[in-house]
Amino acid sequence: MSSEQTNLDAWTAYGTHHLTRGTDVPDVDRLAWGFWPSGPGAEVLGDLVGRRVLDLGAGLGKHAAYLARECGALVDAVDVSPSQHERATARYGSQPGLNLILADAVQHLEHAGKYDVIYSIHGLAYMDPRRLLPVLATALAPGGRLVFSVLHTNAAGLGPSTAVAPRPEILPLAGGGRLTVRMWVLAPALWEDLLTEYGLVVEQMGILTAPGEDNPVACTLFQVRRRARVTSRPRTGQPPEPNGVFGVGAILYGPRGLLLGLHRRGTRELPGGKVDPGESLKHAVVRELAEETGCTAREEDVVLLGTLLDDVGGVLRVTVAAVVTEWKGEPADQENESVGDWRWYPLDQLPDGLFTASAQCLTAWRDLPIEHAPAEFTPFAGA
Repeated sequence: MSSEQTNLDAWTAYGTHHLTRGTDVPDVDRLAWGFWPSGPGAEVLGDLVGRRVLDLGAGLGKHAAYLARECGALVDAVDVSPSQHERATARYGSQPGLNLILADAVQHLEHAGKYDVIYSIHGLAYMDPRRLLPVLATALAPGGRLVFSVLHTNAAGLGPSTAVAPRPEILPLAGGGRLTVRMWVLAPALWEDLLTEYGLVVEQMGILTAPGEDNPVACTLFQVRRRARVTSRPRTGQPPEPNGVFGVGAILYGPRGLLLGLHRRGTRELPGGKVDPGESLKHAVVRELAEETGCTAREEDVVLLGTLLDDVGGVLRVTVAAVVTEWKGEPADQENESVGDWRWYPLDQLPDGLFTASAQCLTAWRDLPIEHAPAEFTPFAGA
């Protein structure tokens, strides 16, 4: 029998025991994260008005009813024990803002949608964290809070485990007798490792000790958040060693033909050049066109065709071919630019001596009879 099935049987027997005894289900006037009324309360959950809240392992539903009644929360209270659910429904079934649910926690989380806050008072220790935490993290809304308390030291003074495994604990019965449950009583650092593994950030954790010196029982209270955004950082504080050059080539084709300029090295080429740090590809096309020819264009009139990759002396060259569908102005030589003598060429009268990257852009654009060094072309979707 699995540990979770053992716990289900024990808590069902526990609830049946109290149904038989006719035990009252009392209201609570605060949240208590330990087994005693002192310590933090509902304030650790933040503002709950109108928020979607989940109570995992809700038991009698008294804490969930308090949050719905006093804090304006919309609370789903989930418990797997039929007898405990029966007791909760009899007492709080008509509480506005409260939805009492009989279900396995994981199965509920898989289909329940996003919660702003998920909390549990002692309940998480009865569930396998490796089964629960992945779906819990997914069900928590970005930026949402998870707050839970778990057993740290039991009544016999036994501290937490350093392995992710359940151990037997005693569940006493009113009037005498006891049941055996199996709980994941884990060291705080181990809980933190598990939460981090599943993408959650531990903001605060602390040990809650019993008020009496002769009571060794202690609990750990975790305040956790799901990251609102995923962050990144550079591998080191230094920029990577340069190993490539990234540029754009702009194809302007109209009634007078294709626009090519003469580089001072003697090659004919398209308007274009290197992409500056921080700019978009379309912005680079528009900027280079204006700098080299004086013509202006809008980014929305630039169609990116795809990337061309080749190797020049061991350096990776990446060129993005682009078509400019509309522009304004007449191309002319620009001061301090290395390309000038702009001319329009019919496609069947293209000049020899094309710059390799421009030749590659042109054959990616159309099936033209141009010889050039090979390049790996990857078209953009919809180009």
